[in-house]
Amino acid sequence: MNWFAKALTFLSSAGLAVLPCATSAAAAGIDSAYTKIQLQNCTQVETASDEGTFAGAWQCPGYKDQVVYVAEGDLRMFISFGPFAADEPAASQTLPNFNTVNETLEWRLRGGVPFATILRWFPSLDDGARTGSILIVTQLQPGGGTCQIARVDAQANSNANVLARQAADTMAGNFDCSQPAQILGNPGALQW
Repeated sequence: MNWFAKALTFLSSAGLAVLPCATSAAAAGIDSAYTKIQLQNCTQVETASDEGTFAGAWQCPGYKDQVVYVAEGDLRMFISFGPFAADEPAASQTLPNFNTVNETLEWRLRGGVPFATILRWFPSLDDGARTGSILIVTQLQPGGGTCQIARVDAQANSNANVLARQAADTMAGNFDCSQPAQILGNPGALQW
C-alpha cells in the first residue's frame, strides 16, 4: 500500500472526510516531489550591483535537473524555472511587500513530469514587525508561459495547501501569463 492509500485509510478510520480532489489527483497520476532552495548549493549568475538595490541572481538545482532561478532585488524575491528562467514572466513577479521565500519547493508532477510548483513566501506586514505566509503557485511552460498563476494566504485559509494544489492541478497549463495571478480563498494579507 503506497503512502497516499495509507493516508486515506487513516483519515477514513479517524472519521475525517476524505477530499475527492485528492482522490482525483491520485487517479490522474498527479503527485508531489520536494526539493530545497539553498543558495550555498547554487551557481551565482549575476552579482549585486554597486548602485541600486539588486542583490544578485542564482541558478539552483531543482527536480530532475530543472533549473530554479532565484533573484533578489529591493528586498524582494523573484523565482522562475526552466532553461531560460530569467526570461520567463515569473522572473519579474514578486509580492509588493518586502519578502523572503521558504527553502522547501513543492513540484506538482503528472506522470513524473513537473507542470507546476508551490512555494511559501513570507511578506513583511504592517511596519515589518510581522510576516505573512503566502503560497504561490507557478505554472511551468517554457517559452513564455512560466508565471505565477495563484496565490493563497496560508494564515487566512486553514486549507491553504489544498487550495494551492487544486490551483496547480486545474489551472497550470491553461493560464494566460498576461493576467495577474488569481487570489484564492480568503484574501487575508493579499489585499494590498
